[in-house]
Amino acid sequence: MKAAFTVFMLSISNIFMTMAWYGHLRFKDMEWSKNLGLLSIILLSWSIALLEYLFQVPANRVGFKGDGGPFSLLQLKIIQETLSITVFVVFTLLFFKTEKIAWNHIVSFAFILLAVLFAFWKSK
Repeated sequence: MKAAFTVFMLSISNIFMTMAWYGHLRFKDMEWSKNLGLLSIILLSWSIALLEYLFQVPANRVGFKGDGGPFSLLQLKIIQETLSITVFVVFTLLFFKTEKIAWNHIVSFAFILLAVLFAFWKSK
């Protein structure tokens, strides 16, 4: 249960972080934000990033072995990075129609998934 909760919360957290980091690149295409300056965009992105932390911090607390969770610190990081890439790819396909995913991107993603496998591999 703690594992599923952790992954769910990290997924939500990554959606907000992707919006904060890259969503602002589409703000210029939206009527309400066409005239916003850089400082306004930064403040808006920080506001979105705050939502990210509201999910990320509890996810790591619940998921961390040192606090009774199922994951080591390194496993938490690998999970977070994998979710980050996954959310980013979906975000890119939905909101940036001009971006194309090429074979080398797919191979890169496969290597990241292999990293997850190795991170969770039980060594003797």
